Amino acid sequence: MITLTRLSGSAFVLNSDLIERIDCTPDTVITLIDGKKYVVSESLETIVDAVRDYRSQVVAFGSQIAEAPPPPLRSARGNEPEHASSERSNLVPLARPHGEC
Repeated sequence: MITLTRLSGSAFVLNSDLIERIDCTPDTVITLIDGKKYVVSESLETIVDAVRDYRSQVVAFGSQIAEAPPPPLRSARGNEPEHASSERSNLVPLARPHGEC
C-alpha cells in the first residue's frame, strides 16, 4: 500500500498491486486494472519509488519470516517438546481404501 495525495490535498492509501499504468498529462493519472482513475499530486517518479519501496519491504518481511526458526512441537498429552526418538511412535497410519489389506 502506498500513500498518495489527491489534487484537493486529501491523502489516501492505494493498493499498488492494482495499478495498471501511470500517465502524466501534465497531472499524474493512475489507472487501476478495473479502469478506475485517480489524479494525484505526486510525480510519476515518486510513485514508482513508493511502489518499489513498498515491495522491497514486503520481500524483506517475508525473508524474516522464512529465517525464523519454527516453534518446537509439543505433545498433545503434555507440555514437553517432542523428541526425535518418539516421533515415529506418535504416527497414525492412514486408512486404506476398501478392498485393500
